[in-house]
Amino acid sequence: MNTYGGIMVKTSRKNTWLRLIMVSALLLSMFVTIPKAANAEDELNLRVKGAILIDADSGKILYQKNADKSLGIASMSKMMTEYILLDAINEGKITWDQKYKVSDYAYKISQNRALSNVPLRADGEYTIRELYEAMAIYSANGATIGIAETIAGSETEFVNMMNKKAKKMGLKNYTFVNSTGLNNAQLDGMEPAGTGKTAENKMPAKSVAKLAYHLLKDHPDVLKTSSITKKTFREGTDDAIKMSNWNFMLPGLVFEYEGVDGLKTGTTDFAGYCFTGTATRNGTRLIAVVLDAVDANGEGTYKSRFDATRALFDYGFNQFTTEEIVPANYTFKGQKSIPVIDGKEDKVNIATKEAISIMVKTSDRDLYKPKLVLDKKELDAPVKKGAVVGHVEIEKTEGKDYGFIDGEVNNAEVVTTATVEKSGWISRAFKGIGNFFSDLWNKIF
Repeated sequence: MNTYGGIMVKTSRKNTWLRLIMVSALLLSMFVTIPKAANAEDELNLRVKGAILIDADSGKILYQKNADKSLGIASMSKMMTEYILLDAINEGKITWDQKYKVSDYAYKISQNRALSNVPLRADGEYTIRELYEAMAIYSANGATIGIAETIAGSETEFVNMMNKKAKKMGLKNYTFVNSTGLNNAQLDGMEPAGTGKTAENKMPAKSVAKLAYHLLKDHPDVLKTSSITKKTFREGTDDAIKMSNWNFMLPGLVFEYEGVDGLKTGTTDFAGYCFTGTATRNGTRLIAVVLDAVDANGEGTYKSRFDATRALFDYGFNQFTTEEIVPANYTFKGQKSIPVIDGKEDKVNIATKEAISIMVKTSDRDLYKPKLVLDKKELDAPVKKGAVVGHVEIEKTEGKDYGFIDGEVNNAEVVTTATVEKSGWISRAFKGIGNFFSDLWNKIF
């Protein structure tokens, strides 16, 4: 016999063991907390101050961590210099064969081998193509200044162009103080006018990704140069110098990753180890940005930025697919048509003009649903087939969706699927009379 709450209860050995198990389970539940389902940021466990991963085709954001905080970007700034240069080439403002005569500023910076540089001769002349390759492959800072001076006359004016282009692109929280990404303290007192003595370029990971997104969209040929692993500057001359790409994820290099062909590394004491990488597999291209990456010991290294980028690429390529969310000619239940005023038909059917496909996490495929947004609730006859009456928005019913790097994308119009002619005046008159008596009847009865 045992006593529970003052009541005598007859027990068996079996019952005693059951009670012990139940009590143990109760006590365990008091001290053990079941972990919540891990989100992407917890899953990847990136040791970075900021990061983002996007689909390079649509701009769909697949992952982000502290992506809106403005941080140092170092030589990734050169992507903006590349963009402005390639714009100028396309517009015919300068040419690849155009010669640059070295300024004192570019010469002095290019002689500093503690920085990434190809030494330029004080009395030398170099083609824009030579300078561009030195910048894109070897991150040469003197060469970058030469490009800025060629385009704008001075680096000061070029910085103004960088900031204007950033604003036009819709970048947020950016600061450009020079063309290279160096700290102004490294420019030997020759920093652009109006910038701080120790100022440095800054942007959030999201803005860096947006810059890379537009660079690849508008100037895809940049990959022909960013994918070059090794090249000799001024080969066959006394000034020949071997240039090795700082992007060690390229094929054949120490941290190679399948499909990587760009884009730009960056390192300063302020910014830490940064990288904007892009890779393609099976027709899908991703863009990854990592800012101030460190290893397990909290130390920034070349490897730490590539390890973080590898984790992002693995996540994107392994867990995401492009899925058709809405097929072409899709009709919405409860809204298959809209009214037509004064038409031979009282209504006209509507449907999506094109299919909508977006990159989504495979496990979340069924969480994305189409939402109809009508611009017009009715149409006046005559109505042409294919007239736009609204669009489709895709909503995620559960969990977080990061949206697109360029804002919301509604890439499927809703259109009429048939033509409705305007009815004749006699028909309209009889219909008007019928409507009058119908309304009168309803008011009376």
